[in-house]
Amino acid sequence: MSRQRSMEVIAASEYVTIGELVRLTDVRYSTLKYYTEEGLLPFEQAEENLTRRYKREESVAQIQKIKELRQEGKSIAEIKEILKTIG
Repeated sequence: MSRQRSMEVIAASEYVTIGELVRLTDVRYSTLKYYTEEGLLPFEQAEENLTRRYKREESVAQIQKIKELRQEGKSIAEIKEILKTIG
């Protein structure tokens, strides 16, 4: 059984797990996994246990951009192109 880190610890961390991103952004796990698989949400692979680690600040900002673009009715393909151009 894994122990969840507190929100205070998560908020102070440079890297977070996908489960912690769910808690920070209120976006479903399956949605974040899809964004990761589509290349919209970059991650680093921790060698010791193969856990994907996401940079907290960058990931939360990226998820917010994606949410805004989705609310505007943009498709995933359109979002990929937009995110490429804004870097």
